[in-house]
Amino acid sequence: MALISRKKEVYPVGEGLLGYLKRYERFAELPVTFDDLGRWTDTIPFYNKRGEDTLWETVLYGPSERDEINKGLVQIYALLRVVGDMSVMEHLVTDRVDICTFGNTKPFRVRILNTLNENFDYFYVKNTDASRLYGLELEHLLSPSRIEYLCDGETTINEHIAGIPGDDFMAVELDETRLNRVRLAKEFVKFNERCLVRLLGDMHAGNFVVDITPDLDDVSYRLRAIDFDQQSYEGRAHVYLPQYYKNNNAIVFMGMECMTVETATQYREEERTLIANRGRSEKSRLAELLRVMSHDTLAPRDHLRQLRAELGNFYKTRVFETCHSMGGVVQASLSLL
Repeated sequence: MALISRKKEVYPVGEGLLGYLKRYERFAELPVTFDDLGRWTDTIPFYNKRGEDTLWETVLYGPSERDEINKGLVQIYALLRVVGDMSVMEHLVTDRVDICTFGNTKPFRVRILNTLNENFDYFYVKNTDASRLYGLELEHLLSPSRIEYLCDGETTINEHIAGIPGDDFMAVELDETRLNRVRLAKEFVKFNERCLVRLLGDMHAGNFVVDITPDLDDVSYRLRAIDFDQQSYEGRAHVYLPQYYKNNNAIVFMGMECMTVETATQYREEERTLIANRGRSEKSRLAELLRVMSHDTLAPRDHLRQLRAELGNFYKTRVFETCHSMGGVVQASLSLL
């Protein structure tokens, strides 16, 4: 089973990364910050539709804070969705702000409500960590799905990623007769490979969602990461392989039953080719990101030394021996494509 550090160190945004964020319009002056949302006066537990405690809590603000925060959050949503054009957002209100009480970083989840049709959307407000920003940007450039996020240096905003939480999916959906076991197993193999190649760790069932899409006479599946805090931080190579997390065992064992080694190898190579193609289509931007990342400290030195050795053994190559940073390790990993 993959083991990770109990609490990851938070790394500040350096000048190089800040310049990159500004060049690619990821930087914005936010009207409400992570610290502002921390000025709540009380919380109440948030329960799901089944009456179960989600371990999120809805925060309550005093009269002097409420209007300013609610208005600012709608403005942030406008920045995220329509480059700040409030003229098409006048019918939106902040419906609820929740805080995640069981995580290390205690992020906020904001629900924005459309008062004309009762439709709603979410986004997340988190304290900025350079590791998370690199994880978000690598996801945007190298995964099958784009992702929208903003940062002002101290606060990071990222969009809600729709899908069934991995742990809920495995608890309920795996026994459904309509489940296409082969397609799901194929997607898990590809997801496993994406995480390893770009070194995204901690992909246990609570940190990814399953997006189900009708596809002609069947369905297709897409596994999407929703937590990017453990981007190239840990020293153990197994941390970057979702197959080694105990609470992913249900889907792993299912794949072992319906897939041969040869087929799994085929799907891994397919995904590596797709990642290489995505990287080529964003060649200059990816090169700039990796150049900046290679000059940042994103993990303790002992983590770097351990990961270089373990990846070298895993791939049977010496290409990682000259890497002097985690960014360099990611670059070397991508070069193997």
